Amino acid sequence: MKDENQLKISKAVFAVPIVYIVVIWGLYWVEINFNFNFNKYGVFPRTFVGFRGVFLTHFIHSNTSHLFNNSIPLFVLLSSLFYFYKEVAYKVLLFGGVLTGFLTWGFARDSYHIGASGIVYLLFSFVFFSGIIKKHYRLVALSLIIIFLYGSMIWYVLPIKEGISWEGHLSGFLVGFIFAIVYRNKGIVQEAHQFTKTAFDALFDEKGNFSPPKIVENEHDEELEI
Repeated sequence: MKDENQLKISKAVFAVPIVYIVVIWGLYWVEINFNFNFNKYGVFPRTFVGFRGVFLTHFIHSNTSHLFNNSIPLFVLLSSLFYFYKEVAYKVLLFGGVLTGFLTWGFARDSYHIGASGIVYLLFSFVFFSGIIKKHYRLVALSLIIIFLYGSMIWYVLPIKEGISWEGHLSGFLVGFIFAIVYRNKGIVQEAHQFTKTAFDALFDEKGNFSPPKIVENEHDEELEI
């Protein structure tokens, strides 16, 4: 019953993913139609000006392909986060996003790093590892679905392709794993089995020997008056 109450659908399950996706597409539309270049607002590692990208990079994209590739997993993973982990969802998204940007700023190559891919890897890692750590059957099932859908993403935390911020991916992946450990006791957790003694169990003693309870009959002398 406790799990059922925690798994009730709230407005945030769909509202947050939709708002986020609308915002990133809207910003790209503004950039293209008004001839802006928002790339300079991304993370540029180890510079004071580039530090603003820690907070802004997750909203900036280079082209429609970049946007589309992030939009679908964002919707799936954000919906999963706010449905199964609503107790910590905002903390994971907001604090995790900032930490992902900060790690990228700290160790990435000297280049502008943009895109919501860091958030995608943050969510992928958190949802996957949380299910494994909690060992709850529903969350484990979700983890298996996520790895089936997006398991191939793991290769892009390595520098295997030019033009991709593998540092942002790796940062999100590590932060998601850490948050899965930190919040392992929050929300839905696998409860320890509670043994309930039944009438059948009462037929055996502590060592497992058959020992049915003895029935004691109380005899009372009855006095008859004539």
